[in-house]
Amino acid sequence: MTKVLLIGNLTRDPELSETSGGVSVCRFGVAVNRYSGQEERQTDFYNVTAWRRLGETVARYTKKGHKIAVYGDLQIRQYEGNDGVRRTSVDVVAQDVEFLTPKQQGGDDFYDAPAANTHSAAPKKKPALQAFDDDGDIPF
Repeated sequence: MTKVLLIGNLTRDPELSETSGGVSVCRFGVAVNRYSGQEERQTDFYNVTAWRRLGETVARYTKKGHKIAVYGDLQIRQYEGNDGVRRTSVDVVAQDVEFLTPKQQGGDDFYDAPAANTHSAAPKKKPALQAFDDDGDIPF
């Protein structure tokens, strides 16, 4: 099992498309900072794919520069480039995405929706509180 958790910034606006079978797919890039032993910052770039509703949510509520957390699987693909050289690509298939950029003031619709979690069907409603009639007697 190969799982990955990335926290970084989107390198481009998410691109939402559909497969020939009508399934939504969103592709985007994430830049993740890491620090070497000499406190020198380096940046790694990852290609991420989010499917179905998760992909639609990412495309709707994020844009280039937004900070996100991506949890998913690593997918290693090998292909032959246009120049005939065999290449390897490491991509992340997102299972969950959490938006980390704070909500902007001034009517930005970012974060007006629940988190892009594939496991929750709808936001949970808080239970209504009932009035408590305190007659002053201690029950014990």
